[in-house]
Amino acid sequence: MKNKNKSVYGLLGKNISYSFSKKYFTKKFDKLGLYNSVYQNFDLKEIEDLTLVLNNNIEDLKGLNVTIPYKEKVFQYLDEIDEVAKEIGAVNTIKILDDFRLKGYNTDVYGFKQSLQPLLQENHKNALILGTGGASKAVAYALEQLDINFQFVSRDPKKENTISYDDISAKIMKNHHIIINCTPLGTFPNIDDFPKIPYKFITKDHLLFDLIYNPIETFFLKKGIEKKASTKNGLQMLELQAEKAWEIWNS
Repeated sequence: MKNKNKSVYGLLGKNISYSFSKKYFTKKFDKLGLYNSVYQNFDLKEIEDLTLVLNNNIEDLKGLNVTIPYKEKVFQYLDEIDEVAKEIGAVNTIKILDDFRLKGYNTDVYGFKQSLQPLLQENHKNALILGTGGASKAVAYALEQLDINFQFVSRDPKKENTISYDDISAKIMKNHHIIINCTPLGTFPNIDDFPKIPYKFITKDHLLFDLIYNPIETFFLKKGIEKKASTKNGLQMLELQAEKAWEIWNS
């Protein structure tokens, strides 16, 4: 017999054993005395496996987080999408409504904006966004809100406002003092990986922001520190977006 008071939350992603979310929410549940609440990693080989997760858990399921590579692919399973998430084109939070319908939200934009804003200086007018996945879309949305111009950088620069890594010149680096890594390059255990940008052109005027939080200091950030640039990893952003997700699940 099912425990009617059980509340299940979880993370949808691929190869997510390293994930921040399970530890964060398990600790939160203990602190709040929510002993019937559990947080699980739903490691999906394909997005189609989500159907099985929903069928097996829907009566107890209260909310889901979504990470790489499903922030865009999950759209087809949602009954409703919040306007901000729809405009961004990526969902990282799902609320299970009372009638078991699924509504998608994006809390990445909130987490990133709140984390970046205190670091901004007068010269931070233009940004390079490394990567074009779901997280990069939330970053772009937040930059628009902050009146910061941006350009995407991709290995396959076919979309508008996108250049290749080979296109990043000294002039581009000089004109873009914010560089944001939205790729998984450098994530544990592949800590020797890094985005291929011309680090020699980084100066103390630059701000390097890495959405990665494990390791705390990626190669990308280390190169910024060597050049006396301002740097920040993605830990605070994750904490902020997690709290916003919790707020949505319980609203």
